Amino acid sequence: MTGSGAHTAVDWLVSVAPDPDACRWEWERNPQGVALLPAGRRWDVLILPGELGYPTLDILTRLVDRPGPVLADFGDSRMGFFVPPGTVGQWLGTGVRGAGHGTWIVVPYPGRAAGGVRWLVLPDGRGTLTDPALLELAMHEAAAGIAREGDG
Repeated sequence: MTGSGAHTAVDWLVSVAPDPDACRWEWERNPQGVALLPAGRRWDVLILPGELGYPTLDILTRLVDRPGPVLADFGDSRMGFFVPPGTVGQWLGTGVRGAGHGTWIVVPYPGRAAGGVRWLVLPDGRGTLTDPALLELAMHEAAAGIAREGDG
């Protein structure tokens, strides 16, 4: 992402920081290209194991033109789907962790490689988030597909 797209994504992301200007300044100068941002204000993050997350993302992208932002961590062991705030407090799911109010997440600068954490779906800067009901549907379909492959 370059130009105004990256700029609006950065604006949207740093808007949750206690001091957005200081966060932006540090983030843009940090050689690792990551910032610690609070969850639960504009988004929660549902964290799936990579083996479930990747097929879930594949299915989700067939259900909607553009899902909300998605992160992958070091070694692709986990993926974080950005969902509306408050989702984590209502979510029940084995093996799914959540980052909501009172937690912080490591976020790479949009459009810049950053160590091991990277964007699979960049924020659009408009606040597009993944609908939790669609995410759940995609997760169920992905889990069923994984189970079928295991039976074969």
